Amino acid sequence: MERPSLEINLPDTHEEGKLYVVDSLNNLNKLNVCPDGSQHALDEEENTGDTGENTAGSNIRNQCLFFVTFILTLIVSLALVSFVIFLIIQTRNKMDQITSRLLSEKKNIEELKKMNNMILKHLNQSGIK
Repeated sequence: MERPSLEINLPDTHEEGKLYVVDSLNNLNKLNVCPDGSQHALDEEENTGDTGENTAGSNIRNQCLFFVTFILTLIVSLALVSFVIFLIIQTRNKMDQITSRLLSEKKNIEELKKMNNMILKHLNQSGIK
């Protein structure tokens, strides 16, 4: 069986026409050499350089990036939780101080009421109206 020749005698054309013809022949050759489904895979291999090391290195780099991001997220979360616990403790201390002040003021108000009642009784007994 004879192989069909890809050499075609073309009449003299301009440079653009020659480039178009060469590009068309390259596309035709790709279609004849590659089955329909593998053309896309061939194009991807041309773009990636057809090395498995690049994908393995990229995979390891992505895993390292994920691990570092995960660790940083944990550290930030721990810092935020610690800050919230600190704020809760500070708020509790302030509430305890306010409660003790209110109790102290309540005692003072009770004493002032007693003094006011004593003064009113004394004034009522003395007859000043």
